[in-house]
Amino acid sequence: MITYEYPFNERVRTYLRLEQLFDRVFSLIEDTEVIEHHFALTTMFEIMDVGARADLKSDVMKDLERQKQTLMGYRGNPAIESDALEQLIERMQLCFDGLNAIPGRAGQALTEIEWLMGVRSRAAIPGGTCEFDLPAYFAWKHLPAAQRQQDLRNWIQTLRPLAASIRLLLNLLRQSGTPQKVSVVGGQYQQSLQQGRTSQLVRVALDRETALIPEISGNRLVLSIRLLRMGDDTRLHASGQDATLEITLCA
Repeated sequence: MITYEYPFNERVRTYLRLEQLFDRVFSLIEDTEVIEHHFALTTMFEIMDVGARADLKSDVMKDLERQKQTLMGYRGNPAIESDALEQLIERMQLCFDGLNAIPGRAGQALTEIEWLMGVRSRAAIPGGTCEFDLPAYFAWKHLPAAQRQQDLRNWIQTLRPLAASIRLLLNLLRQSGTPQKVSVVGGQYQQSLQQGRTSQLVRVALDRETALIPEISGNRLVLSIRLLRMGDDTRLHASGQDATLEITLCA
């Protein structure tokens, strides 16, 4: 199965983008090749661009606090495993404290590293990190792999509290929904959303062997899915094929 996710608001859209960037940068750092470390740096710069939003850090902290208060309301519930609940509340508090300890916006500490910002400004230019433009960066790429990795880990450290917080919030959001199988007739599906329950994310899973691609759109009232197929010309074409999807609405 391939799972596609579609956010219903800008906040969750930003969280999903950051999650993808963090997954990429942590994977690239663990490699030892120079080219992987170059792209780890450029990905870190992308995270800084997203994190530059003045309200991002406060939004994440508000979400953590709101989720913590909700979870604390389950204390004493006999249907809830108390140890697991307390561990989750503790993780949430640690994420909150970690973010609160970071001065300013996410990634602001990195902007004070002049060498790093020099690379960042040139990386935005196509081919701008050539050795004649950035000889110091060219020299850094010739350092031993272990030393480059340590530098990257040091730089990304200031962003780790944000990564951990977003991962926790998205995991809780994904677990809030119940998967339901639905039938799509003629490649089109539409579903009215339940009033009084504002969904923030929809997850659509379908069998990869169908080679179908869902085009998802929606708002607080309705969810629409159109099934597409990639043709030999690499363009997407509407598919009239019937299919079964697994849809999870997460609130």
